[in-house]
Formats: sequence, structure tokens, C-alpha cells
Amino acid sequence: MPPRWPREPTRQDPAYRKLEDRINFAVHVAGFALINSGVWFFKQLYHANWEWPIWLTLIWLTVLLIHLIYISIIADYSSTSSDG
Repeated sequence: MPPRWPREPTRQDPAYRKLEDRINFAVHVAGFALINSGVWFFKQLYHANWEWPIWLTLIWLTVLLIHLIYISIIADYSSTSSDG
């Protein structure tokens, strides 16, 4: 049975925002793995003399690391509701 959120999920809920950001990061990592492995597979398969796969991988990996730093260190998951 899939996990259930104990209350109505809203973007104002800090725990929900944190979970959503981490799931978004996991999707980006999966996309990175899928695209990059495919590019490198075809580069090896055709013995292609491509120079761009290394740049694609390094730039995308840098973006992923920045994303990881943001969600783990920079992002503020404190409550944003104004109860007053």
C-alpha cells in the first residue's frame, strides 16, 4: 500500500514542501541517469568521436549538485502561513 499523507497536502505545509522538493530532486537524478547513460551507450556503440557528452555530463552534474545543495542547505522549510 502506498504511503499516505496524514493531512490535506498543501504547498504551505513545510513538511510537504520538503518532501516535494526531495521527490523533484530524485526525478531529476533519474532523468540525468537515463539520458546520460543513453548518450554514453550510443557513443560507445557507434565508436563515435563525440566531444560533447563529457560537457553534457559535467554541466548537468554541476546543476544536480547545486540542486542538492539548495534542497539540503539553503531551502527554508519554515512555516509560511500568516495566522494573525
